[in-house]
Amino acid sequence: MTLTAKAEQTRGSILATGEELMLAKGFTGVGLQEILTTCGVPKGSFYHYFSSKEGFGVAVLDRYVENYLAAVGALLARAGTGRERIRMLGDAWAARVGSASAGRCLVVQLSAEVSGFSERMRVALADGVDALLELLADVVTEGQADGSIATEAPPRELAEAIYQLWLGAALLDRLARDGSPFVAALAGTDRLLDHP
Repeated sequence: MTLTAKAEQTRGSILATGEELMLAKGFTGVGLQEILTTCGVPKGSFYHYFSSKEGFGVAVLDRYVENYLAAVGALLARAGTGRERIRMLGDAWAARVGSASAGRCLVVQLSAEVSGFSERMRVALADGVDALLELLADVVTEGQADGSIATEAPPRELAEAIYQLWLGAALLDRLARDGSPFVAALAGTDRLLDHP
């Protein structure tokens, strides 16, 4: 569907509002009426852009993943060794975990919630994670080539281990609320990168 600039702006506003509400309340905790009221759009407008609440959820996730991958890609494209760029990304995660935006990740927020009832949303999340892992694996490959990463582990395997450490730390920090799980995760990342 081709949208006018005004229609695209309205759709974007609905998606941005949905993202904020889902970050705060999850997918099932947000009703359609709350989305409509918060956006200030009538129900007919919503269904002009989205076939269902699930379709809306997929669109929110697609938009979130696109924006997130662009930000990560820009950070990882900075100058530095592979190890330095991985550490920059880790430091960015740590800063986010330790800030007022802690828990502000739709992957963390929605993975367990939607994977059991929405295959389309599960796939959108899984595809986003896969794309992130590819970006990270590319930097691992570069770090192995420039000598800043000592391990000879397969890059994708190492990227998955790092991501799992960081994701686990983000979840654990929801309980600790002091950033300590991510401090431990970054130390674990250093050990993984140094392991021959």
